[in-house]
Amino acid sequence: MVQKEVVYVVSDSVGETAEFVVKAVATQFNGGNVDIRRSSYVEDFEDIEDVLLLAKRGNSIIAYTIVVPTLKLYLDSRALEEGILAVDLLGPLMNAFVTRFNKQPHHQPGLMRKLDEEYFRKIEAIEFAVKYDDGRDPRGITKADIVLVGVSRTSKTPLSMYLAHQRFKVANVPLVPEVQPPDELFQIPRKNCIGLIISPNKLNEIRTERLKALGLASKANYASFERILEELDHAEKIMKRVGCPVIDVSNKAVEETAGLILEVLKKERSF
Repeated sequence: MVQKEVVYVVSDSVGETAEFVVKAVATQFNGGNVDIRRSSYVEDFEDIEDVLLLAKRGNSIIAYTIVVPTLKLYLDSRALEEGILAVDLLGPLMNAFVTRFNKQPHHQPGLMRKLDEEYFRKIEAIEFAVKYDDGRDPRGITKADIVLVGVSRTSKTPLSMYLAHQRFKVANVPLVPEVQPPDELFQIPRKNCIGLIISPNKLNEIRTERLKALGLASKANYASFERILEELDHAEKIMKRVGCPVIDVSNKAVEETAGLILEVLKKERSF
């Protein structure tokens, strides 16, 4: 039976990057005979000594991604003393960054994982915004970081997606006179909800353009002033009942409104 070669993967973080690189290299040498043993979250000299003791027992290699300078220097010097081959997987490229881009590294473990976590939180927030858009599932109201309420065409969906990209879970609920708002809307803290209002003239303009884009008559009830005033009056009553802060979105870009929403919520939640 052929004995497997051993590569000790050592990292002051998880060690996923180092293991991936070692596996990629091993495939060039019929990698099935390579035994990869990971040692994660190395944080002191004693952890390094434990790996060195194991590596000395056989014909092994240490492949490492250590960014803390003291730990890296210690591993390099002790491996040299013990006659163990230790390969720095990050150092050459980090040195190239320093030389070519004239920048200094943070020397902080786990930054890549933090970036991954931020990315997945953003994806989760985006999926949340899609799932709980336009009041389609009222259960999202109690799970959301932010709940937006308002009449149609007050930018609830674009705002939900914009805030989701900033990792906020947002649900939005349309307020329509003929439809009773979900009970959940009156169960959440007022500091979690934002009401969106708009001037009747601006809403008429937006809805008229929307009808034209859909190829419908611009005089439809949807864009009539009578209907708009009815909806805005109904929405105002619901917002007063909820007791939520209100923001006027008339003539405001989505980015501007989103900034105002975060400012208002920050103030509300500081009390």
